[in-house]
Amino acid sequence: MTLREFRLPDLGEGLTESDLVTWRVAEGDVVALNQIIADVETAKALVELPSPYTGVVAELHAREGETVNVGDPLVTFAVTEAATTAPAPAAVEESPAPNLVGYGARPEHSGRPVRRARKVPEGARPAAAVVRRDRGERPRSTPPVRHLARQLGIDLERVTGTGPGGLITRDDVASVANRVVDAGPVTRIPIRGVRKHTAAAMVASAFTAPHVTVFHTIDVTPARDLAARLTAERGTKVGLLAIVARAVCLGLAAHPELNSRWEDATQEIVQYGYVNLGIAAATDRGLVVPNVKDAGTLGLSGMAEALATLTTEARAGKATPERLTGGTFTITNIGVFGVEAGTPILNPGEAGILALGAAQRRPWEFEGGLALREVMTLSLSFDHRVVDGAQGSMFLAELGAMLERVDTDELGDR
Repeated sequence: MTLREFRLPDLGEGLTESDLVTWRVAEGDVVALNQIIADVETAKALVELPSPYTGVVAELHAREGETVNVGDPLVTFAVTEAATTAPAPAAVEESPAPNLVGYGARPEHSGRPVRRARKVPEGARPAAAVVRRDRGERPRSTPPVRHLARQLGIDLERVTGTGPGGLITRDDVASVANRVVDAGPVTRIPIRGVRKHTAAAMVASAFTAPHVTVFHTIDVTPARDLAARLTAERGTKVGLLAIVARAVCLGLAAHPELNSRWEDATQEIVQYGYVNLGIAAATDRGLVVPNVKDAGTLGLSGMAEALATLTTEARAGKATPERLTGGTFTITNIGVFGVEAGTPILNPGEAGILALGAAQRRPWEFEGGLALREVMTLSLSFDHRVVDGAQGSMFLAELGAMLERVDTDELGDR
C-alpha cells in the first residue's frame, strides 16, 4: 500500500479557501474513484468533492466547520500500487495528484506525506498574549492575518503567536481584539462561506461605486391579473417576478447603460451585449445571487421556467459557481418580506439593481376616479459613474409604464 495525500484543490474563481461542511467518509472507509468524500462551501457555492483515488481513507486532516486553505492537506489515502498513477516517487514529484475539480498547490514532498503537527485540543491552546517584542524582528504571520489585524487596529508586534514556530494565527488576532467585557450574555457567529463573501462584496461595492437610488410607485394590477390568468390557463405558475424580469430585459435593450460596468483599470465603461439577469435569493447559507444566462433571449414562458429552476437550486444550495458569477443586472424582491421600498446595493461588476417592493391594495387614481388597486414601489440603484440621473430615471419610468399596460404581445410570450 502507498500513502497518497490529497490537498484541497483550486475550485476556481480565484478562491483561496473553503469551509469543510460535512465529511461523507471516515478514517478506515474504503472509497472508489470519484466517490463523493466531502461537502465544502466556498464563497460562491456548496461543492461536492470527489475522491481522486480508489483506496482506504488513512487520515482526515480537517474537522467539520474548519476553514481549509487551497493546497492544505485534506485527506491521506492508502492505495494499492496498481491504483497509483506514477510508477515511481520521482514521477509523483512531476505532476500533482489527480482530481476532477482542480489540482491546487503541488505537494512539497513525494512518497509518504509529512504528517501535520499535532493539534492542541480545544480549550488547551494558550491564550494569545500581548507582549513587547524586538522592533527589528518582523512578526511571523500570513497576508490574510496581517490584513485582519489592520482592519481591527491590532499591532502584530504586540501579539504572541500560538501557531507552529510562533506563527500568529487569525485566532491569536481575534483573541486580542475580543478582550472586551460584555455587559451580558452574547452569541458569537462565525462568518464563513457565502456570508463572508457577501459581506466583503457589499463593502467593496458601497465604498467604490457612487450609488444613486430613485423610486417609482406604479399600479401593477394589470401585471398581477396577467400572472393569475396565465397560471390558470397553463397549470404552471407564472409569477409577477417573471413578468417584471421579462420587462427589465426589454428595458435594458433600450437602455444599455444600465447593463454595463465601470472598469477602473482602464477607466472605461463596458457595455454587455447580453443580459445575465441576477435574482437575489435569501437562503439558509445567506444571500446568494444566481443569474439566468442570456435572459434577454427568453420570452415570458421561458423566463418563468428559468426562474423556477434557479430559485430551487439556490435554496437547495445547489447553485453552481457558473450560476453565481457573471451577472450583468440584478433584481431583488424585498416585497416578499412586506417591505415597500429600499436602497439596494449594487453587485460588483454591475451598474444597476432593481428592488421590488410589496404589492399592496391602496386607493389609486384609475380611469378618472379612485379605486382600490395593487400598488408597488420600484427602487432602482445605479452606479453614477456609468448611469446619469436622467438615464436611470427614464429607464425606471419606462419600466413602470410597461408594467402598468402589460400584455403578452409586448412581453413576447413564447
